[in-house]
Amino acid sequence: MSVNYGSKRTVVGAHYGVRDWLVQRATAVLMALFTLVLLACVIFSKGPIGYDLWAGIFSSQWMKVLTLSVIVALAWHAWVGVRNVWMDYIKPAGLRLTLQVFTIVWLVACTGWGIQVLWRL
Repeated sequence: MSVNYGSKRTVVGAHYGVRDWLVQRATAVLMALFTLVLLACVIFSKGPIGYDLWAGIFSSQWMKVLTLSVIVALAWHAWVGVRNVWMDYIKPAGLRLTLQVFTIVWLVACTGWGIQVLWRL
C-alpha cells in the first residue's frame, strides 16, 4: 500500500529564500570585515591621509585580492537585493526582465570599473 504524504503542490519560483538570505549575510560579513581592515590600516598608518597613503594601502597583493573579493561580493549582494525587489514589486514579466537585464549590465560594468581602478594602483 502506497501512501503519499504532503502536498501535491509544485514549488515554483526563480529562487529560494534561504540561499538568498545566506548570500546576503555572507557578503555583508565580508564587506564589514573589509571595512574594519581598511579602517585599521588608515588609523594605524603614519602620515597624512592622501593619495600616497591610499596607494600604499592598496599596493600590497593581499589587499588587492581582498578588495577584489569585496567588489565581487558587493555586486552579488546588490544583485540579490535588487532582483528580489524586481521580482516582488514588478508584475509585468517584460518590464521585470528588462529591469533585471539592465541591473546585470550595470553591476557588471561597475564591477569591471572597480577592478580597473584597483589594478591601476
